[in-house]
Parts: sequence; C-alpha cells; structure tokens
Amino acid sequence: MNSTNSIDPRVMKELLQLQMLSKMSLLSGDNAASSKDDSNDFSALLETVMGQAAGAGISGQSSTDTLSSLLGNNTMNSVPGPLAALNKAYSPLHSTNSKSIATQYESIIQEASSKYGIDPSLVKAVIQQESDFNHKAVSSAGAKGLMQLMDGTGSGFGVTNPFDPKQNVDAGTHFLSSLVKKYNGNEGVALAAYNAGPGRVDRLGIKTDQDLSNKLHLLPEETQAYVSKVFNRKQNFSL
Repeated sequence: MNSTNSIDPRVMKELLQLQMLSKMSLLSGDNAASSKDDSNDFSALLETVMGQAAGAGISGQSSTDTLSSLLGNNTMNSVPGPLAALNKAYSPLHSTNSKSIATQYESIIQEASSKYGIDPSLVKAVIQQESDFNHKAVSSAGAKGLMQLMDGTGSGFGVTNPFDPKQNVDAGTHFLSSLVKKYNGNEGVALAAYNAGPGRVDRLGIKTDQDLSNKLHLLPEETQAYVSKVFNRKQNFSL
C-alpha cells in the first residue's frame, strides 16, 4: 500500500506551500547561510511529519489529527519558524473548508432560517457541531442527519426521511427556533436544551443565559462544551 495515499490532501497542500515559502526566503533573505539552514531544517521537518503522518494514517488515525498531535498546539503557538508558520497556515484552512462545505446546503439553510426567523450562522454552527455537514451521519444514540434529529423529534416536525438534507434542516431549524423563542432569545439556553433536552434544562431552573452561566456545571460535560463550541463556530460563520 502506498503510504502517501493516507495523507490528507489539505495537509499535503499546506506543507508544500510552506516549503515553497521557505525556498523563496533563500532568494530574498539578507543572510544566505542562515536562510539555507532554515530551509534544510524545514525540509527535515517536512519529511518527518509527512512520513509519520503517513504511518499513522495506515493505523487508522487521520493525518490531520496526526499532524496536530505530532507538533502540538502549544508548541506551535510558542515556537517561531516552520512550526509557527504551519500553525498559522493550517488553522484558517479548517474554517475555510467548513464554509466551503456549508455552501452546498446554503439555499436550504437560508430558506429554513428565514422561514423560522433564526440566524443562519447559528444553524450552520449547529450543523457543523452535530454532523460536520455529513447528511448521512448517525450517532451512537440514534440521532440522524445534518442536525442529528432523534426519530421522535424528527417525526414531530414532519420528517419522513431524516437523511434528506432539506427535511432535516427544516425540522432542525424549526426545533432550534422554537427553543430560542421558548427561552426568550437566550441562545445559550436554547443550545443547551438542543443538546441535553429542554426537560433537563427546565428541571434546573435555567431560563436565561445568566442562569446558564451560573448552573452550567450542573449540566453534562458534553453540553458544557457543546454550547461554547457552537458559539465559536457561529462567530466563524458570521465573519
């Protein structure tokens, strides 16, 4: 088996772009000897990362995850040179790809958002967090489709095929919108209810985002992380 087939093309592209930038610095740098050393160091790093990423890809770990684990986010943020450059080049790529993937569902998201009076950026953020825009996604709990609807919830909103993007997004957006209205525009509470269920949120007496902040620790850790991640993704889609 060819090990390069396991490498994520996005990672390959970023690494090759950085190698090109490194070579360009040889031509423009004031200190030719120093630039040559930097280029050699980068080439060594490139070969190491690609080789190890390919090896990890064979064992089942994605090369994207491998790259992150090999270099480490903290290390990339603190060390100058190729590591920092790789971090800066790769981080925006994920956001860009997410927006690109979202465009294939843009029309149905906009239609549902307009229909139910909710911010399309919030809908996109929920979809990315729930299924990463995979309309065939099925969770271990049985949630299905783009917005990961349980069968009972989906049927309650008229879904006959949860894997149909239009039906799923319409129902999921309707459900999300009803939660935002139920909690008087407090999106954080609505997201917590979307993840953990409105019954659980109500039993804790959480009605506002301030209540949520005070009692967030009483909700499952998954829900705590969920609310934060969706808000971060919403901000990215709003840019």
